[in-house]
Amino acid sequence: MEKSLKITEIFYSLQGESNTVGLPTVFIRLTGCPLRCSYCDTAYAFSGGKKQTLTAIVDQVDQFKARYVTVTGGEPLAQSAAQALMTMLLDKNYVVSLETSGAIDISAVDPRVSIVMDLKTPSSGELDKNDYKNIEHLANKDQVKFVIADTTDYEWSKSIIKQYDLSSRCQILFSPVMEQMKPSELADNILQDNLPVRFQIQLHKYLWDDAQGK
Repeated sequence: MEKSLKITEIFYSLQGESNTVGLPTVFIRLTGCPLRCSYCDTAYAFSGGKKQTLTAIVDQVDQFKARYVTVTGGEPLAQSAAQALMTMLLDKNYVVSLETSGAIDISAVDPRVSIVMDLKTPSSGELDKNDYKNIEHLANKDQVKFVIADTTDYEWSKSIIKQYDLSSRCQILFSPVMEQMKPSELADNILQDNLPVRFQIQLHKYLWDDAQGK
C-alpha cells in the first residue's frame, strides 16, 4: 500500500520567509503539531486535514509548474511519510525546503533538503521542546529561525548563537512577532550588536494581511 499523509492544504504563493523570500513557491501544509506556541499563526492545521497518497500530492504540485516547494505545517516531521514525500519531490528536481520546529529529530531528512528550523524562544511557551542535538545535523544551506517577541527572546537568541557557534554552521534568521515586537526595534538591535543574522519580516502578511500567504 502506498504511503499517505494528512494534508491541510496545498497552495501556490510567494515565499514569505527564509532565504528564498519572494520566490513563487508551492506550499504543502501537513496536518498536526505536538507544540502549542503562543505566537502560532497556523493553529488551523492542528487537526482535520485530508489523507492523500504521496503520488496524489506530487501530482497536485506538478500542476503549478513551479521550481520551489516548501513542506510545512503544523510540524511536518510528526508524520513519518513526510521524509518519503520530500525525496520524491527532490527526485523530480524540485528545490525543496522543510519548515520544522526543531523538536523532532532531523537526522534522517534527505541531505538535499534545505532545512528551516525554528528554535523556540522563551515567549513561545515551548522552550523546553527544543532538541539542540539537531544543530549538529545542520549545514551551510540550512537556516535556524528565531521568532522574537521581546527583549528576553532577543537576548536568549543571541546567547544560543554564541553557545552553538551557529554563524559558522548555518544561516540565521531573526523574525519579529507581529504586533509584539516592532520590526524597526529588532532591526536597530541587530545593527547595534552587529549580529551575523538575516532580518526578515513575513512578506505574505504585508502583501495580503494573511497568515497563509494566499
